[in-house]
Amino acid sequence: MVTQFPIERFRDIRTPFYYYDINLLQATLASVNKAADAPAFRVHYAVKANVNPVILREILSAGFGADTVSGGEIKAALEAGFKAENIVFAGVGKSDEEIEYALREGIGCFNVESEAELEVIEEIAKRESKCAVVALRVNPNIDAHTHHYITTGLTENKFGIDMALLAPLIKRCVESPYIHFKGLHFHIGSQITDLEPYKILCERINDLINEYEAQGIEFESINVGGGLGIDYDSPDENPIPDFNAYFDVFKKYLKVRPGQEVHFELGRSIVAQCGSLITKVLYVKNGLSKRFVIVDGGFTDLIRPALYQAHHKIENITSESDNIETYDVVGPICESSDCFGVDEKLKETHRGDLIALRSAGAYGEIMASQYNCRSLPASYFG
Repeated sequence: MVTQFPIERFRDIRTPFYYYDINLLQATLASVNKAADAPAFRVHYAVKANVNPVILREILSAGFGADTVSGGEIKAALEAGFKAENIVFAGVGKSDEEIEYALREGIGCFNVESEAELEVIEEIAKRESKCAVVALRVNPNIDAHTHHYITTGLTENKFGIDMALLAPLIKRCVESPYIHFKGLHFHIGSQITDLEPYKILCERINDLINEYEAQGIEFESINVGGGLGIDYDSPDENPIPDFNAYFDVFKKYLKVRPGQEVHFELGRSIVAQCGSLITKVLYVKNGLSKRFVIVDGGFTDLIRPALYQAHHKIENITSESDNIETYDVVGPICESSDCFGVDEKLKETHRGDLIALRSAGAYGEIMASQYNCRSLPASYFG
C-alpha cells in the first residue's frame, strides 16, 4: 500500500504539517489483529508514540488497550474513549499525583519499575482504601541491538528491576492487602528488526514462570512490551511490518499457562508509516562543494534525526524534473544539529517545492517543541 499525497490540497496548507494516511493506519491495525489472533493475546497501543486524537480513535475502534507512561497520557486515553481497565501505566518516575489519579480512575495495571515505587503505590493505595493492580517490570538482560538511547532491557538500566532483586518484591506484592499482584512486565528496547532477542526473551520468561510456579506463585499475565521496528528506508515497499513473524515468535516459544494473558505494547510499528512531515523549500543554497535544501520544518517538528541520528526517507513530492541531484536537507533552527539528511538524492529541487519526510507517524508530532518560539505543526488526514 503506497501513500498517495494529495498535492493540490497541500498547496493551500501552511507548512510544516503532519499528514496521516488513515487508510494505511486502518490496514496496519487489521494486520495486527489478524496476526495476534490467539486466545491469550491482548494488544495495547503505546500512547507515547502518537497521541493525536484522530489516531487514538482509530486505534480504539480496532479494539486495542492503551499503554501509558504519564498521567497526561492516561487522561488522553480516557478522553479518546479507552476504558480505564484497559489502560496500563508504566514509567520510572510516577508522581504521587499521577498514582492517585490512576487509582481513582481504576486503571487496569501499574507496571512497577522499582522497590521505591512499589512502596509509594502501596502507601497511597492504603491511604485511599484501594487495591492497586500491579505487574513488576523485570530487566531480563537482553541486548536488543538497537540505539543505546532506546535499549531498555539490560541489567543496569534506569528502567525495571534486575532479576536478582525480584523475589522479595514478588513476596511483598503477594502478601500486601493493598496490592493485587498480576504478573510480570518486560520491555527490551525499541526499533528492533531482528526477532532473535524476542526468542531469548521468551526463554527467560519461561524460566521465571517455572521458577515461581515451583514456589506456588502463578502469574495472571505476562506483558512482553513492544519495540518491533519498521523500515525507515523503504516505507512504500514495506508499509506494514511483518506482524505475523513477530507474534509467531511468542506463539511458538512462550509457554503460556491455561488462563494466562499475554500483553503486547506496540507503538511505532502501528503508527510510524502512516505519517509524514510535509515541509516547504525556503532556499537552495550553493556552497563551494555542497548544495543545501533549506526547508521550513526543523527539529522542533521532527527531532529524531537530531536526537538519535535517525534517518527518514526524504522525497521531493512536487518536482516534475527527471534530474536527480545531491543535497544536504536542513532546517531553519539555530543549531547545527538541525539537519534531516546529508548527501540526499532528490529530484532537482527549487524554492517552493514540497518535501516529505516519511515514516514520521511515531515520535514526530508528539515530540514537537516550540524552541525558537516556533508554532507547533498542525495535522491533516487523508
